[in-house]
Amino acid sequence: MNIRQALPADFGTLLDLWLRSVRATHAFLTEEDIQTLHPLVRDQVLPALELWVLEDGTGAVQGWMGLAGSSLEALFLDPVHFGKGGGRRLVAHARALKGPLTVDVNEQNPGALRFYEACGFRVVGRSELDEQGRPFPLLHLAERA
Repeated sequence: MNIRQALPADFGTLLDLWLRSVRATHAFLTEEDIQTLHPLVRDQVLPALELWVLEDGTGAVQGWMGLAGSSLEALFLDPVHFGKGGGRRLVAHARALKGPLTVDVNEQNPGALRFYEACGFRVVGRSELDEQGRPFPLLHLAERA
């Protein structure tokens, strides 16, 4: 596996992977919610973040993450690659670049919470609403010192 910085030409692939990953992990979102988020991810999230791509030996994209300073703003894996260490590799890469990290996780996504806790994060706070003001509570996590 290889991790490289994303290029604007990667955005379509990253968006498609985001869509597959969200459908596999965010059961609390309706299809309407996902379709509302899709253009926001495409037009605002991807261009705003420092993006890193996880590839296999053939150059096929397995996952990606987006950073804003030391905040891990996004981490998505292709569902066929869940549980194979790619997420941990991305977190380790982010940590090597930025030092101790923070991340927000949807409370209704217990698999993500378990993943980040296994990576050494702990819950340090909670918000009742997500960034768009919707009733999807967020858990705020930080790495253990």
